[in-house]
Amino acid sequence: MSAKPLTFIGRVIKAGIAEGEALVSPEPIGFLGGVDGETGIVTERGHPLEGQCVAGKVLVFPTGKGSTVGSYVLYQLAAQGLAPAAILNAESEPIVAVGAIISDIPMVDQLPIEQLRTGDRVQVNGARVSIESTEKTN
Repeated sequence: MSAKPLTFIGRVIKAGIAEGEALVSPEPIGFLGGVDGETGIVTERGHPLEGQCVAGKVLVFPTGKGSTVGSYVLYQLAAQGLAPAAILNAESEPIVAVGAIISDIPMVDQLPIEQLRTGDRVQVNGARVSIESTEKTN
């Protein structure tokens, strides 16, 4: 039996509608040098998502980090059809926000991301984020 879906209202950084499987990192993500713009694979050594692909996922992480060129890595991913379906943060920062805006990736922050798990089914509709947990409950 699955748990009741959770719904949160966050702050819209880039409005949009998206749905997909969550890919959750407990650590910040830097797109320049951390995610391959040609493949969508997380390449940062030692990162919890190292080796995983962000394409089509609802990418969940606390905040961004790194160079302003990271915005263009997100744009490159979008241009190649490898962008995340949406981005959810605890607290957005300008690099990822600009990347989401120029790449038309729905983005919401001010969310309790610690309640999401990789594999959860997530729907984003403006500020509303609904999560269907894949964890089984008794």
